[in-house]
Amino acid sequence: QVQLVESGGGLVQAGGSLRLSCAASRRTFSRYATGWFRQAPGKERDFVAAITWSGGYTYYAESVKGRFTISRDNAMDTVYLQMNSLKPEDTAFYYCAMRRDGSVDRRTNEYDYWGQGTQVTVSS
Repeated sequence: QVQLVESGGGLVQAGGSLRLSCAASRRTFSRYATGWFRQAPGKERDFVAAITWSGGYTYYAESVKGRFTISRDNAMDTVYLQMNSLKPEDTAFYYCAMRRDGSVDRRTNEYDYWGQGTQVTVSS
């Protein structure tokens, strides 16, 4: 079983930045693809970004492309989401997730493990 713990959320003004971290409990993390998703109140959980196990390929939702960057440090068993130029519409609970398949995917049901999430609030 893999446990994921997100951190780094908080309150920021529009135009600001935050960096989210997702720490995994198992060394095998390095063979898993990892994604970030977000869910605003009353809405479905949406794909944000994903990265292959090697870090060689990344995939972004159109709404965050050019503003967010996903990366990973397999030596630290951690995946990051750098969020720049934040907008009020980025406000949501952010979750990281991992899938045993090493390739990226934007579908929530393709992911095997989920963290508890961290709140990101962007004020206007």
